[in-house]
Amino acid sequence: MQYKATSPEDYIKQMPEDRQEALKKLRKTIKNNLPKGFEEGMQYGMIGYYVPHSKYPDGYHCKPEEPLPFMSFASQKNSINFYHMGIYAKKELLDWFVAEYPKYVKTKLDMGKSCVRFKKPEAIPYELIAELTQKMTADEWIEIYEQNIKK
Repeated sequence: MQYKATSPEDYIKQMPEDRQEALKKLRKTIKNNLPKGFEEGMQYGMIGYYVPHSKYPDGYHCKPEEPLPFMSFASQKNSINFYHMGIYAKKELLDWFVAEYPKYVKTKLDMGKSCVRFKKPEAIPYELIAELTQKMTADEWIEIYEQNIKK
C-alpha cells in the first residue's frame, strides 16, 4: 500500500488507528538505537533510514539521486513490514537474527530476503529490533554495499 506522506509523522497519521501506536513505538525503537551516520525520512513510500548523500555522495546505484537505503518499515494490508538490508547482505547477521527471534516471539518467523512481516502489531519484538538496529554502522553498511555492488 502506497501512501502520499511527506514525513514519518504524516505517514503514521495516515495509518489505521489500530496500527499507529505500534508504528510510533517501532519508529522510536529504531531512532533510539540507530548508529550515527544514518538519517530518517521518507523513502519509497515508507519510513526509511538511509546513508545521506553528505556521507555517501554516490547514493543508491539504481537511483543515484536517492540516498543509500538501509532500513525501513511500512504498514501493509495484512502486516507491518520491517526491512533491513543488513540481514540480506551479511549472513552472520541473518543467522543471529533467525536464532534470536524465537526467544522474543512465539509465532513462526515470517521473512523474505530482507523483510520481516508482523501480522499482529502486538507481536513486534521491539527489544530484538533495537539490538538489530545497533549491530551495523553506516560505515560498515557502505563497505558491505560497495563489496556487493562491485561483484
